[in-house]
Amino acid sequence: MKPQDIIAGKSSLWIFGYGSLVWKPDFKYKRSEVGYIEGYKRRFWHGDNFHRGNDESPGRVVTLIEDDDATTWGVAFEVSGSQLKESLKYLNVRETVRGGYITKMVDFFPHGEDRSPVQALVYIATADNPLFLGPASPEEIGAQIAVCRGKTGHNLEYLLRLAEFMRSSCPHVEDHHLFAIETAALTVVSYLLAAQ
Repeated sequence: MKPQDIIAGKSSLWIFGYGSLVWKPDFKYKRSEVGYIEGYKRRFWHGDNFHRGNDESPGRVVTLIEDDDATTWGVAFEVSGSQLKESLKYLNVRETVRGGYITKMVDFFPHGEDRSPVQALVYIATADNPLFLGPASPEEIGAQIAVCRGKTGHNLEYLLRLAEFMRSSCPHVEDHHLFAIETAALTVVSYLLAAQ
């Protein structure tokens, strides 16, 4: 789905973020809402050789994996007017060109009682992407994240900021995958610091 196809005939658009977008959207938006999408689970299965790693040592960032029983919490941003083209131009480079993500439209459910879902654009890295790393144990993923760094910063920062978002904005949600990797990565960091 190309940006021009996404915005055709629209005066506004919701964009759902479930990784670094939850704390660092880096584009102007009208408003944001915490909420969730259904049918996908968040997994650290995507490699990153630009923002949080490099070609020799790719970092790990999240993507969405289809799962009928799952929900993924994050933040949706409403963009309108000139924000529409500007945000999609920026995200096309950040997520598609550098990250290899594709776009889909999904139902986003804002948190709160009696809130109607809205259609939102989401970026997803699929298994046929050359940067897709696939599943690994929390210990393996945590160890990789603990030592990787890219142009945007440490991979560990990405992990810790996402975990902090979930604890502060979605305290009622237990994201076992995320928190197991956080524990594993912090164990590796503690070991590395003690060894210095």
